[in-house]
Amino acid sequence: MREGNVTVILATACAVVYGTADFFGGLATRRSQVFSVVVLSQIAGLVLILGLLPLLPGTFGAPALTWGLASGLAGAAGLVLFYRALAMGVMSVVAPTTAVTSAALPVTFGLATGERPAVWALVGVALALGAVLLVSQEGSGGRRASLSSVLAALAAGAGFGGFFILLSMAPHEAGLWPLVGARLSSISLVALLAVLARRALKPGPGSLHIIVAAGVLDMAANVLYLLAQQDGLLSLVAVLVSLYPASTLLLARQVLGERLRAVQVAGVACALVAVALIAVAQHH
Repeated sequence: MREGNVTVILATACAVVYGTADFFGGLATRRSQVFSVVVLSQIAGLVLILGLLPLLPGTFGAPALTWGLASGLAGAAGLVLFYRALAMGVMSVVAPTTAVTSAALPVTFGLATGERPAVWALVGVALALGAVLLVSQEGSGGRRASLSSVLAALAAGAGFGGFFILLSMAPHEAGLWPLVGARLSSISLVALLAVLARRALKPGPGSLHIIVAAGVLDMAANVLYLLAQQDGLLSLVAVLVSLYPASTLLLARQVLGERLRAVQVAGVACALVAVALIAVAQHH
């Protein structure tokens, strides 16, 4: 019972931190090139995880590094595809398509590999997926989503979902080593793509501290995810983590003064109920 509650707390905290990292990342991309933001923020995250290794020690081994490297490639591919989908399509379609796909894949994988959450937890999962759809809605400005942008969003979601699944496959005794592998492979892939695309990695004026904040928060969220899934069901942890757009939305409201649409407020409410249902199911 106790472990279940700790898992819910860790996964929910992870969603809040992921959403905050995305908020800072979004601010940074207004001032710097996307490749610059991604590579520099991930380097900041790597520095953080190397500093945390002595505090949360684990067993270094080939399986830990291999699963980490694979998850990093999946996550980096998801990120590049996500930005491509945003460039081609409509945010109100791309964001929820990506978020729900990234949550649905680990849930499906967890259930397929024998996880059996309680009934109320499954109700919470369904509500959480609906919440992600609602909070990610934005005005489309009359634009229509293209098929290519929807396909790119689905592929991006598959990349993010693959990141969660592959990271969960690493040995639990590995500690934070899988995240070191994940960060090394993702930095290498995105830096290579930047070189091939001939994009500069120099940050825009006054944006470096925002980029570093995004990278540190993103890695902190990864650590929380790793800790949550080690003691909890992947099918529940992944869907709680997928609620991260709600915290991005609330930060945009508080810091930037952006107005929330009624459908987004409803999504935040659904997210809170979903977390409560999963927590209750874990407690029983």
